[in-house]
Amino acid sequence: MTTPALEDLLRQCRHSAVHLEMRDGYMRDDPMFIAWQQGHRDDPADRASWWRPWLSLMQETTARGVAVRRLRIVSEPLSDYVRFEYDVTFTNIAAGEQVRWLPRRRTTDLALPGNDFWLLDGTTVMVNHFGGDGQFLDNEVVTDPTVARLCGSAFEAAWERGVPHEEYRTA
Repeated sequence: MTTPALEDLLRQCRHSAVHLEMRDGYMRDDPMFIAWQQGHRDDPADRASWWRPWLSLMQETTARGVAVRRLRIVSEPLSDYVRFEYDVTFTNIAAGEQVRWLPRRRTTDLALPGNDFWLLDGTTVMVNHFGGDGQFLDNEVVTDPTVARLCGSAFEAAWERGVPHEEYRTA
C-alpha cells in the first residue's frame, strides 16, 4: 500500500492540521539550510524570493478555514538548525500557520509521542520517521483512533505551554 503524500492529505483536510516537531536538527543537507549557514537571509519585503510551493499549499489550506498549527519543541541553547528554522518561520506565518516554540526543559511532565507527526482533522496521523542524523526516512499514516487521540492530547498539552513565535526569543 502506498502512503499518501502529506500535500494530498492537507488538500483533503477540513478543520485542523497540527504538526509537532521535536528534533534539534533535520536534513542538514537541505540547500536552504546550507545557504543560511553561508549567510543568506530571506528578505521579508521580497516575498517572491522566498515564497515556495509549500507556502502556497499552507495559504490555500488556511484560506479554506483549516487551522494549521505548528509546535517546535527545542533544546536551549538552540542548535544551528533550529536557529535557521526560527529565522525562516516568518514565511510560515505569512502563509497562515500559527507557530509556537516550547523549550524542552518545560516538557518533562508531558507524555509525548516518540516521533514527529501531523494530525489531520483529529483522525489521521502522519508519522514522520528520521534517522539519527536527521535525514528523512519515510512517513507512516495511522488512522487508529487511539493513536490519533494520544497524538492530539499530547499536542494540545504542549501547545498550551508553547510560546507564540512573535514572543519567543532565541538568545
